[in-house]
Amino acid sequence: MRDTTTRESEQDADETEQSESADETQRCPECGGNLVVDEERGETVCEDCGLVVEEDSIDRGPEWRAFDAAESDQKSRVGAPTTNMMHDKGLSTNIGWQNKDAYGNALTGRQRRKMQRLRKWNERFRTRSSKERNLKQALGEIERMASALGLPDNVRETASVIYRRALDDNLLPGRSIEGVATSALYAAARQANAPRSLDEVASVSRVERDEIARTYRYVARELGLEVAPTDPASYVPRFCSELDLPDEVERRARELLDAAANAGITSGKSPVGLAAAAVYAASLLSNERITQSEVSDVANISEVTIRNRYHEILEAGGEESVEA
Repeated sequence: MRDTTTRESEQDADETEQSESADETQRCPECGGNLVVDEERGETVCEDCGLVVEEDSIDRGPEWRAFDAAESDQKSRVGAPTTNMMHDKGLSTNIGWQNKDAYGNALTGRQRRKMQRLRKWNERFRTRSSKERNLKQALGEIERMASALGLPDNVRETASVIYRRALDDNLLPGRSIEGVATSALYAAARQANAPRSLDEVASVSRVERDEIARTYRYVARELGLEVAPTDPASYVPRFCSELDLPDEVERRARELLDAAANAGITSGKSPVGLAAAAVYAASLLSNERITQSEVSDVANISEVTIRNRYHEILEAGGEESVEA
């Protein structure tokens, strides 16, 4: 018992000495004042008497200076931020495909063969399990389809997160990788208010439209995705841009869609068809002569749908029919 008490007292004494020594290092040895670090000069000085306690300290920051965010990004030599759009979140090393050294000189034949072997083994180590190979293939599909549809990075990131959740919840058995990846991208586009129609998504996907719709409903139900009904007005800016129509047409089309929504004629109808008909009607009301065929090609719907929705929208907006 006495030995235990002695050891505890010795430990307390050691801790007291360490705390006192740490306190002494933070105090000026001459006057006992507080010490501050001058990072510009690399010195540690006393606030009271000005005594330089330490000089030539190591600068832990970069050796370059930047005066704005763009210049800082340009000069920074750290790696890219982590992203869900890559199966390893961008933390692994990539070996470039150029057969050149750091000075731009071409590699010899022996060096090229060596680099080819290194690239092969690097790819094998990056995907060491079936889950990682699955994720790599799916994220590649999402990137390809998003690029073809012109979707921004935030939609691609959201689609990658949705697919990761589906993979973690074991929703893929019995379904194709391409089908789940396409449905994840379709859901992400709708969540980001940058929707694409099922026909547009199916045109760049490797699976059929019916499979995309079926898989999307399953994934949205199992993951509890909160996807609001698509607003027809969200298609209007893209249609007007592809048809090279002025801002007046876009504004008029939005007004027609608002009037149609207030009249209750948009329920149960395709938002793409409503948006295309509104753009067509607004262009005629603004003396911008375009044909139903041009709008049909951009919206990827039939001319019959445009004609049917066209008269309903004009009637709801209190406008008279204008023939092209």
